[in-house]
Amino acid sequence: MDERARSLLKTLVERYIADGQPVGSRTLSRASGLELSPATIRNVMADLEDMGLIASPHTSAGRVPTPRGYRLFVDTMLTARAVDIHHTPPEMAGVREQLQPDQPQRVIAQAAHLLSNLSHFVGVVTAPKRPSVFHHIEFLRLGERRVLVILVSPDGDVQNRVIFTARDHSQSELAEATNYINTHYAGLAIDEVRERLKREVDALRGEIAQLMQAAVQAGSEALADTNEQLVVSGERNLLGVQDFGNDLGSLRKLFDLFEQKTELMRLLENSSLADGVRIYIGGESGVVPYEELSIVSAPYEVDGRIVGTLGVIGPTRMAYDRMIQLVDITARLVGNALSGPR
Repeated sequence: MDERARSLLKTLVERYIADGQPVGSRTLSRASGLELSPATIRNVMADLEDMGLIASPHTSAGRVPTPRGYRLFVDTMLTARAVDIHHTPPEMAGVREQLQPDQPQRVIAQAAHLLSNLSHFVGVVTAPKRPSVFHHIEFLRLGERRVLVILVSPDGDVQNRVIFTARDHSQSELAEATNYINTHYAGLAIDEVRERLKREVDALRGEIAQLMQAAVQAGSEALADTNEQLVVSGERNLLGVQDFGNDLGSLRKLFDLFEQKTELMRLLENSSLADGVRIYIGGESGVVPYEELSIVSAPYEVDGRIVGTLGVIGPTRMAYDRMIQLVDITARLVGNALSGPR
């Protein structure tokens, strides 16, 4: 693509994002600042359409960007402003004060709400992953071959799991296993316990080894349950988006996605592997059931470690430079709030 075509595509995308109306050759001629005849602009538009970068909706004489056109615009034509969380845009004034580090769950909920309010779309935030460490473990006999495993995390959170054992255990045997495990393994990460157990299982008494393995499995499941938390805010904002507000079938799929959350969690997990802001346009995510939707996401860190992801879900016709800045700043502020003194 030559420089003239790139300039016209950039202008077309910017005009469509701003106005929401198909862009005609006359508007392009004025907005681009290029001294080109309407015929020349129409020829360039035809070439861009052949390349799948723009499309003609219905009977309109104007053109609109396709997801592929938005992708090219975002990757090569967008100049994202540097983010400085000490000099946030006026619209984000007061955000830092609203993200007070009194309760991590409250910070997450507030961040989702802020992202939704400031973007006018949907805000999504995954809760921080807890370190998979247990502080204390206890086994209680419930009945024949049924044992209650009580796991206490370093911050005092308690998880309970019922396990079924190969043979019946007396409460005194369970107390012995409890004391042994707390003496030798308390304070270690679940993964570390699992690795040590592989090496030490032959040296352990059979019943203690079996209970240890069951406890590790129960601990992994309990921590998985507490880690998979996703907060979604502002779903109803999508009802007002002109591009698809009347498509009830797709809207139902989208609300099912917000309700189930599993696929959205997987997408955000992948986003956490990215360095900085990541953008999915149209069907690129393989999760959001809309060609007309985009996701702008970024991971956030606590004490230098990535623990979660947040982002905005909105129409492909969004102001990407503003959304990138909004998501980037919010990710940093959430990380700062959660890294602060408890």
